[in-house]
Amino acid sequence: LTAVLAASVLAFFTLYYKTNIILGGIAINSLASGGTIFFLYLAAHDKGTSVSLDSKVLPNINIPFIEDIPVLGPAVSGHNILTYLSILAVVFTFYLLKRTALGYHIRAVGEKKEAADSVGISVARTQAIALIISGVMSGLGGAFMSMGYVSWFSRDMVSGRGWIALAAEAMGQRGAIGTAATSLLFGVTDALSNAVATLGWPSDLVKTIPYCATLAGLAIFSIRAYRRARNA
Repeated sequence: LTAVLAASVLAFFTLYYKTNIILGGIAINSLASGGTIFFLYLAAHDKGTSVSLDSKVLPNINIPFIEDIPVLGPAVSGHNILTYLSILAVVFTFYLLKRTALGYHIRAVGEKKEAADSVGISVARTQAIALIISGVMSGLGGAFMSMGYVSWFSRDMVSGRGWIALAAEAMGQRGAIGTAATSLLFGVTDALSNAVATLGWPSDLVKTIPYCATLAGLAIFSIRAYRRARNA
């Protein structure tokens, strides 16, 4: 609900007052970073974490029969419910964009809003709906961080992962399946950084692995896009 509220605020200022959406997003990020610390202090009297509170967690799901299969079982079963919901979110997004009237409107407005407006599509309403849907998805990601990955909240615990999501969207060429596959690739590098940390590597160096992978991926994507444009 908080993420939807933040997305609604962003939609209000960018669509009604015509502010730059990138600057608006940065402003929302800054507001959220300071605002969460303020409310954390009110609730837990701590500006760092919420470990003093009785934090709730979302359950893990064990899939019958599959959980007993060697190797496959631990890989597929026993994950947090939001992990499985994220897979359904990919299916939902793909179906929404490819098979529904709203999806066609979102794609049309995203490609060229002037052309969409000329055929009677409400550009502002479509953009607002898209932003609110993005708020729902972002909220699920935040809920996983504090109620699935761990059982507490700490300041700035997302650590810039939202920017990796932007890179995944660009490399996935704005498609649900491609973006999900790229996100999975970045997730592997994040898991790799956790594994490398057990080898005694400096923690500050280990934390840069996912972001270095993101930069490398964007560089490769940009080079390929440039070559295709030049050959065309």
